[in-house]
Amino acid sequence: MGKYFGTDGFRGEANVDLTVEHAYKVGRYLGYYFGKDKDPEDHARIVIGKDTRRSSYMLEYALVSGLTASGADVYLMHVTPTPSVSYITRTDEFDCGIMISASHNPFYDNGIKLISSQGSKMDAAVEEEIEKYIDGEIPEIPFAKREHIGRTTDYSMGRNRYIGFLMTLPTRSFKHLKIGLDCANGASFTVAKPVFDALGAKTYLINADPDGTNINTNCGSTHIEGLQKYVVENGLDAGFAYDGDADRCLAVDEKGNLIDGDAILYICGKYMASKGQLTGNKVVTTVMSNLGLYKAFDAAGIGYEQTTVGDKYVYENMMENGYVLGGEQSGHIIFSKNSQTGDGVLTSLKLMEVMVESKTTMSELTRGLKIYPQLLINTRVADKKPVMNDPDVLAAVKRCEEELAGDGRILLRESGTEPVVRVMVEAKTDELCKQYAESVVAVIKEKGYEV
Repeated sequence: MGKYFGTDGFRGEANVDLTVEHAYKVGRYLGYYFGKDKDPEDHARIVIGKDTRRSSYMLEYALVSGLTASGADVYLMHVTPTPSVSYITRTDEFDCGIMISASHNPFYDNGIKLISSQGSKMDAAVEEEIEKYIDGEIPEIPFAKREHIGRTTDYSMGRNRYIGFLMTLPTRSFKHLKIGLDCANGASFTVAKPVFDALGAKTYLINADPDGTNINTNCGSTHIEGLQKYVVENGLDAGFAYDGDADRCLAVDEKGNLIDGDAILYICGKYMASKGQLTGNKVVTTVMSNLGLYKAFDAAGIGYEQTTVGDKYVYENMMENGYVLGGEQSGHIIFSKNSQTGDGVLTSLKLMEVMVESKTTMSELTRGLKIYPQLLINTRVADKKPVMNDPDVLAAVKRCEEELAGDGRILLRESGTEPVVRVMVEAKTDELCKQYAESVVAVIKEKGYEV
């Protein structure tokens, strides 16, 4: 991770950690970087999307100012999911894509996600150069002049083309199925319902009235309980909850049970293996995936890989080894035959396809998967590095590992997007999870790291 860019872009509180000056400089450097090797009459082409946060408009205009001042032509998709920007960047041959979003974070945070011309996350080397420019370590870059100044074009058609792409994926109609969609008052409200309606589902929408400050507030994939209640009360066949920029999806079965990212990987992994579509007979997971998922994969004869947390690392592993399915417990699921990033709406369509093709209920699809109780405690700290290297903290973690002895596990890791250290424990009971997690957090607090 760099000084500004973490595992999922440049993120922080708007106009505190991520200011309009930052956004302007990001735009200035990107416009210069992607235009410097072009013929003088050509302009770099960069597409931008944003979520529904109030600050997204402010950051969008700052980016556009920087980009056009450096000679880039900018195409605006407006409010749209992150995966739609990835799709359009790749298919319409843009030099770069930018998504303005802080994903699942509260409304007052925001972020800048950079997307390569292939539709995947930007190479870290480019982000490092941008950081140097922000900090004044690179000489000032020239302004474009006269006919070389960039211009801005409305590109809402890109979002419509993405909707059309999603509609082509399922091979069966969703007719007669009642589906709930929780849009988190975020970007998915522009996309999800049109897709499900076109495929024949009777669609019920909640949290689809964004006002700039209600994104992710007690709704969406970070607050699944609202959708769980809604599905049961309305007798729906399933429900899907997205996060603010719709690159995550969690599901709810007809009984109101949560189907998290691990369960989605299990359902889709088994289905794809049965169809001969699971390349290498492996699914790519992260270290946060539940022990129960691995035991279920073992029983089903499906292999798996583990990466560090971050869909960026999942995707890199998939590309290096040719795997077609991977993801995170949080709901970032990648189907590499269709997308280069996590895509919430696409994931919900894939789950629907399994349910329809299997002619069964969503709850039946998780048969054979037993999730271990898991507890995650987030501790906000001034500096993550000292905590991760503290001998007393590491000794506390080791004691827990020894006592769990194969019947669970403990994981200490630093967040890639927040000043937070996470302690995760899996064990046979909730009580054991609480006991072990709190024992490590206590040491962190005793050493004075918590803020």
